[in-house]
Amino acid sequence: MKYLVTLNGKTYEVEVEHGEAMLLDEYDAAAPARKAPAAPAAPQAPAAPAPAAESAPAAPVVAGGEVVSAPMPGTIVKVNVEAGHAVKSGDVLVVLEAMKMENEIMAPRDGTVRQVVTQKGAKVDTGSPLVVLA
Repeated sequence: MKYLVTLNGKTYEVEVEHGEAMLLDEYDAAAPARKAPAAPAAPQAPAAPAPAAESAPAAPVVAGGEVVSAPMPGTIVKVNVEAGHAVKSGDVLVVLEAMKMENEIMAPRDGTVRQVVTQKGAKVDTGSPLVVLA
């Protein structure tokens, strides 16, 4: 079977036969396409409030920086940085739990954290902004 695996911004085409994996091709990953906003629906009765972590709206993303996005849907279990922190390429910014596994989301380059868009306990989708680097 052939699989496409994206790791640290690079996509690898991998073929697995009888328990042995072989790299077929390597290329830069394309950014996930953003969905267009849905048209507003008819007003509905107010729903019961959700738990604090899920109901907190995401902070607006600051313009002029590189956005580090979630590579998969999951729950934020740890945020290792704050606005103003200097980071090196490969530093762990956020830990994202997906499918009972903790995934470290790392800085793609050296820089300074301009904004932390997420928080511990937040549920995120693929492509959701997590951190903005200056």
